[in-house]
Amino acid sequence: MSKNSIENLMNEELIFEPPKNMLEHSNLTAEQYEEACRRADKNPEEFWAERARKLLNWKRDFKTPLESNSKKNEYKWFVGGRLNAAENCLDRHLENGRRNKAALIWQGEPEEEVRVFTYHMLHRKVCRFANVLKKMGVSKGDRVAIYLPMVPELVISMLACARIGAVHSVIFAGFSAVSLQSRIIDSNATILITADGVLRGGKTIPLKRNVDEALFECPSVEQVIMVKRTGNEINFIEGRDTWWHEEMSSPDIEDCCKAESMRSTDPLFILHTSGSTGKPKGIVHTTGGYMTATAHTTQWVFDLKEEDVHWCTADIGWITGHSYTVYGPLALGATTLLFEGVPTFPRPDRYWEIINRYGVNIFYTT
Repeated sequence: MSKNSIENLMNEELIFEPPKNMLEHSNLTAEQYEEACRRADKNPEEFWAERARKLLNWKRDFKTPLESNSKKNEYKWFVGGRLNAAENCLDRHLENGRRNKAALIWQGEPEEEVRVFTYHMLHRKVCRFANVLKKMGVSKGDRVAIYLPMVPELVISMLACARIGAVHSVIFAGFSAVSLQSRIIDSNATILITADGVLRGGKTIPLKRNVDEALFECPSVEQVIMVKRTGNEINFIEGRDTWWHEEMSSPDIEDCCKAESMRSTDPLFILHTSGSTGKPKGIVHTTGGYMTATAHTTQWVFDLKEEDVHWCTADIGWITGHSYTVYGPLALGATTLLFEGVPTFPRPDRYWEIINRYGVNIFYTT
């Protein structure tokens, strides 16, 4: 074996044939897939322009699918186009028969804690929180850090930011104060959304304590919005800290919020790498390219249809959770499931119990 070769320790030769019913009702036949590959190879720009127009609603059509400069490694997708990610995930479904359909099912760690949001309900919550952010001075291009467990307010926060053109930066709620601090500083966030605590494996983890420690060295953060999840004692800092439920119930917050017209190349969010090979790097994902790729893979790779109940177990703190819990399923008008807990608590069959309870028919896990 040469020094540059990689040793292969195991080959996996199992092949799982899809059931006949799945083949008959798939979004794409084998022949259609092969034809799509040929078209994409022959003219990738034309292929992606067609997919972008088919999958998304555009406020203004794009002039060119791709502007590229390979020498500078610069690529801009759907230049000249305008759209809004939150509109594509919510508003358009209100007019096409999905208004009262379940958009988001949330299962808390305690088995009795369940919340179901229709597309109409989720739209209303997102608009109200978008207005809360605007009331706090957040506008297009501002950065909002989100340090939340897997609760509905996490999804609402992301879509509210997208609605008004603010750039969200979700930070995994399992990260330490030091990791939180470095990501806030890097994104230059002015608002931090968090919770008093996290429920995990039957234990309460005091999340706000990490926030207070991190913010000693984060001068950009002006306000902290807290979700009351666990009810544990916290250090409430007057003038900076505020409660989510109080802001959302304020009489001056309206149910409607106009969606900002975003250029395709405008940032939708920043998500940091794990930092396992050095300093975490903030990756900027732009609106048009990201939404097209995510809706496309959700539809063709997962074969997702609007009647499906889709559950991706990845934490939203990672790109998989962004794409296949939030933006992908909601863009396609399906039902997405969000689970707060861990797979082995209070019993080792927790995942299968949830799948059975809610009729999950697409399960994406690791």
